[in-house]
Amino acid sequence: MNAAELRGKSEKELGDELLALRREQFNLRMQQGVNPDAVRSDQITGVRRNIARVKTVMNEKRGQKVGEKES
Repeated sequence: MNAAELRGKSEKELGDELLALRREQFNLRMQQGVNPDAVRSDQITGVRRNIARVKTVMNEKRGQKVGEKES
């Protein structure tokens, strides 16, 4: 997943993507608690970075909306 793909999505789709990533993060943490060898640390890092990407694009879109309203 890259930022260019995310910028093409609507706010609703971004919200759904964020929810799915948070669930995946939760599931990875639970798996890590049960069996630490089952989860690679790069999986958790990748999910965290994807969450950050989604949130960044969501904030960019909100900033654009605010800018449009002020002008």
